[in-house]
Amino acid sequence: MRASVPARALWVQARAEADERWREVLRLAAHRGVEIVEAGKTEMDALAQDGAHQGLVLVLPEFAYADLLDLQAGSLLVALDSITDSRNLGAIARSAYAFGADGIFLGERRSARVTAGSWKASAGALAHLPVAQVTNLSRALKSLAADGWTILGLAADGATAVESLPATITEDRLVIVIGAEGAGLSRLVKEHCDWLVRIQMAEGAESLNAAVAAGIVLHAVHSARTAAKEAP
Repeated sequence: MRASVPARALWVQARAEADERWREVLRLAAHRGVEIVEAGKTEMDALAQDGAHQGLVLVLPEFAYADLLDLQAGSLLVALDSITDSRNLGAIARSAYAFGADGIFLGERRSARVTAGSWKASAGALAHLPVAQVTNLSRALKSLAADGWTILGLAADGATAVESLPATITEDRLVIVIGAEGAGLSRLVKEHCDWLVRIQMAEGAESLNAAVAAGIVLHAVHSARTAAKEAP
């Protein structure tokens, strides 16, 4: 509600113990003109598909995906290669928004969709960060590369540590590609990457959650860009 997530209705569990957070949610809903519906616990559990709702359920409209062309006005995009967990999508959106990305795009097939879990994991970031679907991810990356974008793929076997990227790279129009856990980047997507980078980890560590890895790389790029702007 604080992030002005688009909402159709707020369902509130009857006779549940209210606290200050509840009262703030109700105030925000009333201020925004969101319909408030009171219901019993059984009905609330069914609406939340037995998920943990803590007595409050926000009903959202169907997510409106953006067009990739709309995202290209910016300078930093995140591409998801076969990320199938919708909660990872939401968590990546949260980091992407926090570190200045202009949007996310992913393939229409074998990819997560924006779901209730995505909204919750994004902590409201999806209300401000556009997400686009593309028919073919590798073709979309090829098109962006032809338009002057630098494609940076995150891979466990990447030749360059993300901390060692040249400063000039982070100043380019940049696409950061995050692959699925385990499988990593697909072969065709790797072929369209200008750089394959890795995250330095302790010996014996195999991999990171995709959302955690995305956050680390986005922070590194954001820090490099901030340092470049502040340099005399």
